Amino acid sequence: MRNGCVRTFIGPGRAPGGPAASALLYIWAACGCSPAGATLASGMRAASSPSRPDRPRRSPVRRIIRSLAALAGALLLIAGIAVAAMIRPDIPVDELIPRYGAPPSQFMQLEGMRVHYRDEGKGPPLLLVHGTSSSLHTWDGWVRELAGRRRIVRVDLPGFGLTGPAPDRDYRVERYARFIGGFLDRLGIARADIAGNSLGGRVALTFTLAHPDRVRRLVLVDAAGLSGVPPPTIFRLARTPVVNSILRRATPRFLIRRNLEEVYGDDSRVTDALVDRYHAMVRRAGNRDALVDRLTGPEDPVLDDRLGDVDLPVLIEWGGDDPWIPVACAHRFQRGIGGSQLRIYPGAGHTPMEELPAPTARDADAFLGR
Repeated sequence: MRNGCVRTFIGPGRAPGGPAASALLYIWAACGCSPAGATLASGMRAASSPSRPDRPRRSPVRRIIRSLAALAGALLLIAGIAVAAMIRPDIPVDELIPRYGAPPSQFMQLEGMRVHYRDEGKGPPLLLVHGTSSSLHTWDGWVRELAGRRRIVRVDLPGFGLTGPAPDRDYRVERYARFIGGFLDRLGIARADIAGNSLGGRVALTFTLAHPDRVRRLVLVDAAGLSGVPPPTIFRLARTPVVNSILRRATPRFLIRRNLEEVYGDDSRVTDALVDRYHAMVRRAGNRDALVDRLTGPEDPVLDDRLGDVDLPVLIEWGGDDPWIPVACAHRFQRGIGGSQLRIYPGAGHTPMEELPAPTARDADAFLGR
């Protein structure tokens, strides 16, 4: 590194000096990264210290250890600055409601929470259940396609969307299934068709197994719940000590965009509005803590051995390029659930109802009938 580089880093037109510059130059000199840095650092030490007799030269091992320690300190400093730059504060729910919770949104008190939901259209009821870190808005495309023929009911699950965290911090799938039952009771819906994506599919299937008399037909969209599926990277990070503490606060917008581009089969479908919505819902006060609580909580039971107990019509919809739950799982669901139908959408990812709302909604509508 040349003197010009040192001057550029410190700032053009400024003489090297001050505590910050001295510290940086000292680190460079100790690491042996810059002859110029070493000369400057040595000069500053000489100017700031009284003359003293020559000391024996340090051993190479001590010099290496000292260099490594200085490098480690510099890396920790850089890491700390990077994390601090990614920290985003919680957003109070009242600030989000005007944009994401205005009519036709409604709210009800249920299980100690102010639950966000929408109830639109007329006809046979269809309940839509979203996935992890998502919200009822993930089904907007289906509502546009189906609300003229069906009563479309959708809800933000506890820990997600505008509903926010549960007071008891219980985010097990069994709890979500009980929540769905209580929610339908409050709306006076005794029996409905249900569709769920990802975690929502797992919840819908669990509810169906527990209350088969309350479900007429079931649609599983890239559903979770089978064994042998490695969790996505972001889920593994959320289960890692220290890292999950960072994730409770550090969720920059670019990370949300990158996650959506990973989940979508076609990156061009990831719009700024979509990123803004997901980013806002993640930062809804309490939701990041709830996500970590869910992912570090008890493991939900897998459903492989329960598929044969499903005794009603089931449609399985799947993105052909799902990177989180591979399409092989769609075939496992089909083999396990007798008489089930399968539709695969080439080029779509983990949320095909968002990427391809028209064809996925049409196929669901044809399957559900009247």
